[in-house]
Order: sequence, then structure tokens, then C-alpha cells
Amino acid sequence: MKKIALAVVGPTASGKSALALSLAERFRGEIVSCDSMQLYCGMDVGTAKPTEEEQERVTHHMIDILDPDEPYSAADYGERAGKTAEEILSRGRLPIFCGGTGLYLTAALTGRHDDAPPSDPKLRAELLARGKTEEGRAALYRELLSVDPASAVATHPNNLRRVVRALEIYRLTGKTKSAFDSESLRRPRRFDCLILGLDFPERGALYRRIDRRVDEMMEDGLYDEAKMLFDRGFLSPGTTAGQAIGYRQFLPCFSGEATPEEAAEEIKTATRRYAKRQLTWFRAQPGIVWLDGGDPDLVKRAEATVSAWLQEKT
Repeated sequence: MKKIALAVVGPTASGKSALALSLAERFRGEIVSCDSMQLYCGMDVGTAKPTEEEQERVTHHMIDILDPDEPYSAADYGERAGKTAEEILSRGRLPIFCGGTGLYLTAALTGRHDDAPPSDPKLRAELLARGKTEEGRAALYRELLSVDPASAVATHPNNLRRVVRALEIYRLTGKTKSAFDSESLRRPRRFDCLILGLDFPERGALYRRIDRRVDEMMEDGLYDEAKMLFDRGFLSPGTTAGQAIGYRQFLPCFSGEATPEEAAEEIKTATRRYAKRQLTWFRAQPGIVWLDGGDPDLVKRAEATVSAWLQEKT
């Protein structure tokens, strides 16, 4: 029989973490973060990382395991997070994936790492070196557009590491990254997983939550956190933190070209766009049970859904 797991997915600021926390307390669960930025130490405020109090209430995994300049792929995540979920099950507890990075969740549920495309550190280093300049990054992105348009469209031109990874895969195999991803999505899951998705019928409600969250992050020291990362060299072009929403928007502040308040407005705009992309991606995935994130009875409805599902599996 497949091992069981629960997942709570949806756009940023939709209330995933709070719901996952409640479900973990109700069903003896442990939370496995499925956020590609919460993996990194020092990126706390800008990634809405669980607080110390929340981590004391429920055990969390896949948080603070890397430095901000360390590369980490969906395949890397899938291997480690999948093993973590199996360990949670071995303790008689329920693994609960929580986050908005859809490909990472797919990697964990399907065991995508078993057939991950090859890599070549030397080739990757050469491509990254080419992308250190603005002209070089543009050239690499044009190359990706020509050989793998699907991956290019899904990748920001300034996200150097993802552009380079897609080119590396194509050069080594003659096969596009998008083709590998498509094959991975069709693989059977190694976990029997109930996936709860949070959405808001009135999109403006989600956008207001996003704006409010950014305001709270600013009050909690987001600017200072970004400045610390910048001073340590973690916001350089091509770095993970340097591509992350909530951090890269502060770069003009550090050169005197913008104010923190202006950066905060840019963060709100970028986050709303990102949330829309997340919803588009998750809406295209089959089998997700969608719930209204603004429903005052959300927790009760989610608990009833999970309880009924667990009864079927036991």
C-alpha cells in the first residue's frame, strides 16, 4: 500500500501555514515545509517562516537547512523531503506538506529524484560565469527561448540559476527541462496524498491579505534582513536570495535609487503577480480539494474532510 500524507497548498498569504498548524495539532501531524525559500537560513521575515512559538507547537521540517548561496533543485528537495515524510510515518504521525512551491511537492510525492536529469558542475560554472553580466544573462535567456520555450516562459529572465539549469539539461541530454518535468508529473505517486488547496472567490480579498502581510513584514524588519543579506553578498545577481520576491526589490534602496517604502510597494505588486501564477499552476493539477480561504469555518471544514479521508485509508 502507498504511504499516506496530507498537503496544504495555494497562493502566498492564503493562510496555508495557519491551517496546516491546526490540522497537525488535530491529527498528530508534523509539517514538512514545501517552500523553496524557507530552506535558507537568514531568510526569515521575507519568507514568512514559522515562528519559534509555532515550531514549538508542531514539529517542522525542511526549514533552515541551507545557506542562501547554496543551489537546491526540486530533485534535491524531493529526495530529502520524501525521506523525511517516511520517517514521520514511521513514528506513527502524519506528514503534512505545506507551501506554495508546486514542483517541490510533486517531487516529494512522486520520487522525481529517481530519474532526475544529469548535471555537470563544470558546464554549470561556465554558464553561471557568462551570466554575471546583464548582457550575458540576456544571451543565456535568448538561448533558452530558442531551445526550450516552455521552460523560458515559466522562468524569470533574471533567475540565472534556473535558466542555467535548463540549458545545462538540454546541452547534456538533448532533451528539454520542460519534457523532464512533464514526464515527472505523469509518474504515479509514492504517497497517497490528500491535497487541500486554498483560494479566494473574490480575488481582491487575497490581494488585500498580501498587502497586509507585506506591511507586517516591513514592521518586523524585512528591510534590515534584506540589508544583512546584501552586506554578506547573498543578494548578488544569480544568487537564490537575489532572485527572491521580498529581497531583490530592495536592491535599488542600497544604491540610493529608491526608498524602502517604494520597495515595499514593488514587493506587493510582485507578490500579487506571483500568487496569480501559483493559482494558475495549482488549478491545472488534478485531484486538489479546493476550500475557500476566507470561510470563517475553514478549519472545521478542512478537519471534516481530512477525518473522512483518513477513515477511508485506515
